[in-house]
Amino acid sequence: MPRYIAIRFMLFIPTVFLVTLGVFLLMRVIPGDPALLRLTGISGEGSYTQQDLDNLRQELGTDKPIYEQYKNWIWDITRGDLGTSLYSNTKVADEIVPRLPLTIELAILATVLSLVIAVPLGAVSALHQDSLVDYAARIFTFTGISVPIFVTGLVVIYVLVHVFGWFPPLDYANLWDDPWQNVQQMFFPAITLAFFQMNFTARVTRSSLLEVMRDDYIRTARAKGLRERTVIYVHALRNAMLPIVTVSGWSFGFLLGGTIIIERIFAIHGMGLLLLDAVIARNYTLIQAVVLVFALCILAVNLAVDLLYAWLDPKIRYA
Repeated sequence: MPRYIAIRFMLFIPTVFLVTLGVFLLMRVIPGDPALLRLTGISGEGSYTQQDLDNLRQELGTDKPIYEQYKNWIWDITRGDLGTSLYSNTKVADEIVPRLPLTIELAILATVLSLVIAVPLGAVSALHQDSLVDYAARIFTFTGISVPIFVTGLVVIYVLVHVFGWFPPLDYANLWDDPWQNVQQMFFPAITLAFFQMNFTARVTRSSLLEVMRDDYIRTARAKGLRERTVIYVHALRNAMLPIVTVSGWSFGFLLGGTIIIERIFAIHGMGLLLLDAVIARNYTLIQAVVLVFALCILAVNLAVDLLYAWLDPKIRYA
């Protein structure tokens, strides 16, 4: 197992390299000049001279060849320096560190809510196949998959404000400092973010459990006189968890990307909102750093999912 983990960590290197190269080149292809935006502002109403523009490009380093810019950026990353914001001239790490826990908390809470609701829903649907309960659950999940995240978020905001006359507090409270305010702030964005994935996970749970329930060892367990609850929870559901865990690992990356929309709708100042503002300002270094952090988070989650396989299925062993 330690050897397998070490190999997986080594595989992180080419993956991260390709991610950094891809986002770096993409930032240079899209239109926009960070030096120009910094001089004129987002509105484009500021005044400047060509000398001012040339001097700022030289200061930011955007006047250098692309390969040299990439080499300097990678060298800074290997030394633990994510660079300096091209727009605000502050350290990128100082902008990311306060926002990263909020986005990670939102993604984890959304994943947990998705599993807590989706697994029982999919299990009930599978155990009552072709019944009214099954049809109702399938209609609900199909509808949920069809609704975009931003529509769900806007509906939740409308209901909270116009029906209940309430909106979550805007000032972020740390979970350890003020748990109740933190729950108020994060619950509705998390359930909105989890809604799409919850329905998809429920579909996977239903299909996986239906397949497992037809296996020979389930009939053997019933023939031995085990209680139906033991057959379902100990034998069937645990063996049906592998596809569910796989989908949950994939969904974590999807939910990280989905925070961009949800954070904008619910005014949450996390990584998603930071990335959106950086794209508008053509803040190359900040965009590259945020994408890099997201990539590392997803790689870590995928490794954790692979290790979880061995715990769920003793037949899986990593040499």
